[in-house]
Amino acid sequence: MNAIYFLTAAATFLLWSGCGKSPVKSVETQPIQIAELPKPNLVESTPLVEAPAAKVLEPSSRVIVLGYHRFVNNVRRPDTEITPQVFESQLNALKENGISVISLKDFMAWKRGEKSLPPVCALITIDDGYKSAYTVAWPILKKFEYPFTLFVYTTYVKGGAKSGGESITWEQLAEMRDAGVEIQSHTVSHRDLRGKRGNNAANPAYEKWLWAELHDSKALIEERLGVKVIALAVPYGGCNEHIKETSAKAGYELLFTVDGQKIGAETPSNAVGRYMIESNKPKVFADAIVFDSGGSGAGPAAVAVKALRTEPEDGAILSVPPMTLRADLGSFGVIDPGSVTMRMSGTGPLPAVYNPQTKTIAYLPVKPLKADKYAVIVSATSQGRKVETRWTFVVEQGHSPISVLTVQKR
Repeated sequence: MNAIYFLTAAATFLLWSGCGKSPVKSVETQPIQIAELPKPNLVESTPLVEAPAAKVLEPSSRVIVLGYHRFVNNVRRPDTEITPQVFESQLNALKENGISVISLKDFMAWKRGEKSLPPVCALITIDDGYKSAYTVAWPILKKFEYPFTLFVYTTYVKGGAKSGGESITWEQLAEMRDAGVEIQSHTVSHRDLRGKRGNNAANPAYEKWLWAELHDSKALIEERLGVKVIALAVPYGGCNEHIKETSAKAGYELLFTVDGQKIGAETPSNAVGRYMIESNKPKVFADAIVFDSGGSGAGPAAVAVKALRTEPEDGAILSVPPMTLRADLGSFGVIDPGSVTMRMSGTGPLPAVYNPQTKTIAYLPVKPLKADKYAVIVSATSQGRKVETRWTFVVEQGHSPISVLTVQKR
């Protein structure tokens, strides 16, 4: 095999040297102006008020969050489109499998410990602001009497800088609001909040832009619709600790990503993974509606990735592929060494090695990872219960010569 890559990879595997991040670049920004608008009367369709933390009444409940975008008869973009017929069949599958569909308000109250939920539940979300959410999805959801949440990015709503013929209008959003539909934020422009090269927290221009994306979208939705915005659907799921901290300062209590998982009471409110539904990936929905223990809702407990040391770190954007995938599982508690597994999106189970003494699991890729976004999932059994965590990273295009060397047979 190629000596350069093999020696570099082997040294990294033994020493846990940490991954190289791409250099920080400033983000070009344009000031975002919010037009002067008449302030409507506040409505009480979304009374998501602050409440003191309390013990969750049903800690064993599990929730799946389904994410949709656009509903069309002829699918051209399978990554964001689905037919009305398939959508209705999926709603029917929720009903037939005994999965209760809950509102965002109920989900938030459960996370705060204010109310109980059925053992297994689903939260339905629709992103971006396509008018098909109003004309196609909403009538179907009405048939099932299912609540749902719209995450809109404000420049795409009709009249915004990015709007077009398929954009939803503020009037349609107001009509949906009055019927009980939750309207929440998907930022201002739908750009990756991490900037072009990852965490640019030291860059003043980036900080100004990030705050505008989070604060201004929230402020405009609240002003136009008279609702309380407490949830953010992170564009592309790209998130890191700095974005989470800034989102909290802007007033968000819930952050939704795109890494599907069974949500429990212990799942961090700023890392709620969604199963994003795509026309060419029916297995995503099929996996989503399967709960462990025969549908009892006793799925794996989620461990916050911020409680772990991972390599690469969560949310990293890399200019070269990582030599090692690694996680310190000390926060998993007492675990069964034989139960530890590592999986990666697009690959499946990995032949990773777990060290009980250091409580670390590591995998050395046999060849460099291609430019793509990756999710790594680590699970184990702790005191008779399955625990799990996941983290994501991105390998960019344009690797250095060493990074693209592949392993060759002797």
